[in-house]
Amino acid sequence: MAAGDLVTRPGHVQYGDLLLGPGTPYRWRDMSGWEEMPALDSGTVPRAGAHGSFPGLLFAQSRRIGMDPLIIRAPASSIGAVVAALNAGTVPVEDEQPFVAWLDERGPLLAYARAVRRAVPVGKGYRLGVIVGGAIEWEATDPRRYEVAERTATATLPAAEPGLDWGVSDTAEEGLDWNVSGDVEAGLAFGEPGSTGALLAVNAGDAPTHPVIEFRGPVTRPALTNLRTGDVLEYDLPLAAGDVLTVDTREGTVTLNGTASRIYTVTARSVPEKTFTLACGTTNLTFRAAPGSSDPAASVTVRWRSAYW
Repeated sequence: MAAGDLVTRPGHVQYGDLLLGPGTPYRWRDMSGWEEMPALDSGTVPRAGAHGSFPGLLFAQSRRIGMDPLIIRAPASSIGAVVAALNAGTVPVEDEQPFVAWLDERGPLLAYARAVRRAVPVGKGYRLGVIVGGAIEWEATDPRRYEVAERTATATLPAAEPGLDWGVSDTAEEGLDWNVSGDVEAGLAFGEPGSTGALLAVNAGDAPTHPVIEFRGPVTRPALTNLRTGDVLEYDLPLAAGDVLTVDTREGTVTLNGTASRIYTVTARSVPEKTFTLACGTTNLTFRAAPGSSDPAASVTVRWRSAYW
């Protein structure tokens, strides 16, 4: 099941395969930590010989999301099964799961989190099928919230346009090809457009986002440049046809065909993978390779989600 597949209306919250909110046995009244700025670690230090401080970098801590109170309603004969489903959907897990919340007209947003606290009061209401005062808390180690739909952009290596077709045969030059179709003259035939190796990435949010980059062969020493910052990711290795070099800038990993690490092939002009981000707005990127590497089948694909604080 894809992230947010069960979320269809405001008030819905999906964690993994568990859906909470309208139309479910689990109703929530308040959610904390979702629209709040996460706590910040500040690198600001006091000035030694003057008033004030030197401003330092700000790094967001994990986001804590709380749902309290949680109200559980079900027939008394099935309340145990409903509570068991809630328990099974909020067990401790090793890997974070998609957490999708739709609060208002802006639509759903996505985070990755783990349930770290759950409370289901046992009292008179339990026997009647109405449990009031429950609570769930999640922790998202990446405090950013993302749009649910992933965006992609693809480019091939630069290639020149073929130019005008002069209609040259083995024996004579017949003149320009005027691109005549039937009885209609459509104009000069310039040939198929060339490729510039450029692509655009739009981050519609208010936080920088980490893309995943996939270089596909055949290509030697593939490189992607962020023209907005000048940052470059470049890897000194040949990729054969069918090879895919995946760079996960959030995790800082570089893998060939999904398994073998190739981070040691990074060149001296590359920046650390984790620092290669897409700022808010439009970012221009270019795909390049070693001189002589110009196979039109080579490509780069950039995948990302707009990010919000």
